[in-house]
Amino acid sequence: MKRSYHTVSKLGQTNARKLTEFLSRNGQVLLPMVDLIEQSRLAVDELIDVAGRATIETVLQLSAEQVAGPRTPGRRREEVGWHGRQRGRVCLKERKLGVSKPRLRAKGGGEVPVPAYEAMQEGRLGPRMLDILMRGISTRQYRQVLPEMADTCGVSKSNVSREAIEAGEAALRQLLERRFDELDLLVIYIDGMVFGDQHVIAAVGVDAEGHKHVLGIQQGATENAAAVEDLLEQLVARGVKPDAKRLFVIDGAKALRVAINKVFGPQHPVQRCRNHKVRNVAERLREDQKEQVKAAMRASYRLPAKEGMARLRKLADWLEQEQPAAAASLREGLEECFTINRLGVPSSLHRCLGTTNVIESPQSGVRMRTRRVCRWRDASMVLRWVAASFLATEKNFNRIMGYKDLWQLKAILGREKPMTKQEVA
Repeated sequence: MKRSYHTVSKLGQTNARKLTEFLSRNGQVLLPMVDLIEQSRLAVDELIDVAGRATIETVLQLSAEQVAGPRTPGRRREEVGWHGRQRGRVCLKERKLGVSKPRLRAKGGGEVPVPAYEAMQEGRLGPRMLDILMRGISTRQYRQVLPEMADTCGVSKSNVSREAIEAGEAALRQLLERRFDELDLLVIYIDGMVFGDQHVIAAVGVDAEGHKHVLGIQQGATENAAAVEDLLEQLVARGVKPDAKRLFVIDGAKALRVAINKVFGPQHPVQRCRNHKVRNVAERLREDQKEQVKAAMRASYRLPAKEGMARLRKLADWLEQEQPAAAASLREGLEECFTINRLGVPSSLHRCLGTTNVIESPQSGVRMRTRRVCRWRDASMVLRWVAASFLATEKNFNRIMGYKDLWQLKAILGREKPMTKQEVA
């Protein structure tokens, strides 16, 4: 015996249409909601969770009635009239939703917008997609994490990629257009990252209160003096004053020091990352020598500059016979490894100022957010992802360890303003 069945999609459309008609006839309770949406004071996502698509379409119906008056078949208003319905889309938090919206036309023939529908066109899809991608979900998996909803549109891989690219470009512009005119930077960290065949240089600054700030990024390796110069010149152009003395913390690339001297001047002290130096020396040693030499180097860094450098020179002399490459690496840039000791910076700041840990920590956040990217197509793609990842990581920044003693570093750098007669008195 044959039975007739209703398809789910057709039944859903029928029920939604009936609910829309019912709510339209009894929609006075929704009028405050219309005002809230038109004034962008109510999240559309919360509304869809409570009442569903039919409520959205009812709100659109009521909003249209406020413009054109109640719909009366066979009768046309003088200024604005009803002209059937058409398909449209509203932007939700994680997707775009297909809806049926009223169509209004002016007497002269021009289209008249429905206020509530216009308010629902805010482009929040791109930033939300980018945020989810930053959490490690690839574009191919994105459809699986979205709430399933019939007739929901705009979640294809190509659409996700397009929206993510636009949001990434916006994040890159936001990062590269930051101004630092009013920011009292005491320390600037510079380090590089590698993404496939692409290299990116990043700069992170610390202000007098100990807060960290992502300053900028630049395509290129730290061994490329021109790329480093471009990054530093961008910082100067955006308000980092080169005449204000500050400390630079870098890895062992010689091009970094050359670029700093050229853009900011040789008067700025430069501290070499001790962790990089320890690793570079240990890589050139036998396994049975590594721990002993690493412990000796770390102990020397805690001593006054003159005594610490003397001990490391003796260590280099001892290594010269069997490990000449390690000895040469130890001697290279030795004085710059003791810059903070020589300046008399308090020991509470040595951990943060003696290494590039302050910039390596947010770089770890960038790598975590980009770990699922399998193929880096070009430099533009890398810069978009790095910028968006840095901005996402920056939200969790804390002040550096020992920040309460940064006033001493400021005084050592000569950045404290001279006291007035009234302050002395």
